[in-house]
Amino acid sequence: MPATIRADPSMTGARVTATGWGWRHAGRSTPAVSGLDLDIQPGERVLILGPSGAGKSTLMHALAGVLGDDEDGDETGELLVDGQRPSRARGRVGLVLQDPDAQVVLARVGDDVAFGCENLGVPRAEIWPRVTGALAEVGLDLPLRHPTSALSGGQKQRLALAGVLALRPGLVLLDEPTANLDPDGVVEVRDAVLRSVGASGATLVVIEHRVAVWQHVVDRVIVLDPAGGLLADGPTDSVLSAEGERLAAAGVWIPRYPPPRPDRRAGAPAGEVLLAADDLAVGRVPFARKRASVVADNIHLAVRAGQATTISGPNGTGKSTLALTLAGLLAPAGGTVTAAPALAGGLDGAPHRWRSRDLLERIGTVFQDPEHQFLAGSVHDELMIGPRALGLSPAAATERVDGLLHRLRLDHLADANPFTLSGGEKRRLSVATVLATRPRLLVLDEPTFGQDSRTWAELVRLLAELLDTGTAVVAVTHDAEFISALADARLVLAAGPDTQPALPAPLHSPSSPVSPANGGRA
Repeated sequence: MPATIRADPSMTGARVTATGWGWRHAGRSTPAVSGLDLDIQPGERVLILGPSGAGKSTLMHALAGVLGDDEDGDETGELLVDGQRPSRARGRVGLVLQDPDAQVVLARVGDDVAFGCENLGVPRAEIWPRVTGALAEVGLDLPLRHPTSALSGGQKQRLALAGVLALRPGLVLLDEPTANLDPDGVVEVRDAVLRSVGASGATLVVIEHRVAVWQHVVDRVIVLDPAGGLLADGPTDSVLSAEGERLAAAGVWIPRYPPPRPDRRAGAPAGEVLLAADDLAVGRVPFARKRASVVADNIHLAVRAGQATTISGPNGTGKSTLALTLAGLLAPAGGTVTAAPALAGGLDGAPHRWRSRDLLERIGTVFQDPEHQFLAGSVHDELMIGPRALGLSPAAATERVDGLLHRLRLDHLADANPFTLSGGEKRRLSVATVLATRPRLLVLDEPTFGQDSRTWAELVRLLAELLDTGTAVVAVTHDAEFISALADARLVLAAGPDTQPALPAPLHSPSSPVSPANGGRA
């Protein structure tokens, strides 16, 4: 049983008010949020919903006082925390960002959690009990000296949450806190948050696409309208019952209204093997070491044309490291990864020895953090990088890019800076940059992160079309709905070396549906 964070009798929940508030990012023609009126009472637990791009993360950043100044955008109306501008209430507010990498500050786990407390002048004797208590609350069972650079994406999310809980703020802001967590971790982190705010009386505001995870533990649901103002606001059950169908049509994940799944081409035979892993061990080389630290081994895998293989398992088991190794971006720590002639096209069979130009048209990789692959100053230019590198004519490149912009609902953002997009928009852009080069094999790390139900359905439909034309897909994912919709085979990594399954378990052929036992979106 995790240690419980003790209540601080001097702390109370913060109040949030907004009057006609809005924000337009610099360089954008339309506001991210506009005409927002809110009154969140101290101690309330609120779930913020809305389609991708509705301004949910913008609102969270504004409440945390980190949105920027006049050079970063234009503000209208008034947004207050405890009656003052958020920039003056930062000690009262704790924010877990959509991208946990952006909140890792120091090199060791304990120091990182302690950082905020030290900045607020918490007495030294109180800091370390807070640190150990917060780490226990979120289930991050690691030594305080453990390097933050060795954490998985899901572990970094837990670390960021621990840093916020250690502050004991009056307002806890969570921007998709469970997006990259395994199913057990989702419940564990949610319950850790509830224990903490229950003990301190803090106000909780959470953004989460997984409505079912929070719907029974929050007091109120607020739905942002991309056109400005609110689509709905009220008690959780009332809003989801009365407005469920309308909200689902707007892209909100409502459990009773799941998005449509794509039809896979019936009767398609198993394609030829494009990539094979044999007795593979994967790992990364830590700083100041010469040899990789193995995080998963004994992996045997055959990736076939026209089939999707999903990789899942608890956080920290090496899923992303395996994906990067299959994609040729990391050398195997043991065993082999071999590209068949159909994929290698005359090159050496070991993808990690290929040049980036060779990988471009053979294996496309989407990183867990989409910002790690952005290079250009606009969405359109970002998508043009790959086609130009392949030598496509301007007309052919433009036609390809325009089609992707439309399919993935990014056309209205063609001139926007990629780093100013919402988390869901960044994810779709990162997937589109890979699709623009049309490689034979796609390696995707959490491809559906941050998507509303409409953009999820469009992304999955697009991948299904590519599978039916012979493209192979390897996807690291915790999204049970994605697995159920697309996976032909599933590899589940267990904790620790020597515990990996020898072969991925087959799920279905394109001619037969996935069993409901494979699960659905929570």
